[in-house]
Amino acid sequence: EWYAALVDAHTDADVRVVILTGGGRGFCAGADLSGGEGVSLLHRSASQVDNRNFLRDSVQRIPRLVSIMEKPYIAAVNGAAVGAGMDMASMCDMRFAADNARFGMTYVRMGLIPGDGGCYFLPRIVGMAKALDLIWSGRIFDAQEALAMGYVSAVVPAEELMEYTREYATRLVKGPAVAIQQAKRLAYRSQELSLDAALDLAQQAMFIAQSTEDSREGPRAFVEKREPQFKGR
Repeated sequence: EWYAALVDAHTDADVRVVILTGGGRGFCAGADLSGGEGVSLLHRSASQVDNRNFLRDSVQRIPRLVSIMEKPYIAAVNGAAVGAGMDMASMCDMRFAADNARFGMTYVRMGLIPGDGGCYFLPRIVGMAKALDLIWSGRIFDAQEALAMGYVSAVVPAEELMEYTREYATRLVKGPAVAIQQAKRLAYRSQELSLDAALDLAQQAMFIAQSTEDSREGPRAFVEKREPQFKGR
């Protein structure tokens, strides 16, 4: 269901921003390890090849899709984000947290490791040493600590979280969509490139952005001392 929704958001030109949040009082507490689907997912087959293929074709297809999404992807963490739930939040471009949110990379405490991208995304957000501390210890930490380490961008009262997130998303929706998406693509791709290669990619992104109507509307609005009316093209 989540994967299908992401596919729709990725391919629908009318969708400018994606918000991920929990449907109940929490964000996501991870897989059910009490004998339900969580256990069958971890111990699905005696064959390691079958297990690898299943993991690749099920939960790992989500971070693979997220990694090519150029639209802003924001997590509104409205409660516990533990285990796979913290991985889900880590896949997003940024995270806003309710003041009662809790986080934890609890895999190692159960003899496991993050299998859906946690070890990839988390060091890129908080740095390697802090990421390894969180992964090795599996400790639960609160929203204020998440803010202090840079894992979340803002902490707001729980009852105001969705309003805060929607207001931020609305500002992006009203912005120049092509420039926003190209900037995201450039920022992520640059992490894997040399400086020269990143600057070459920046040239391409600039040419794409400068070919849009919005690139003319922005300077025009500045000269006319008014708010720009971007069209997303």
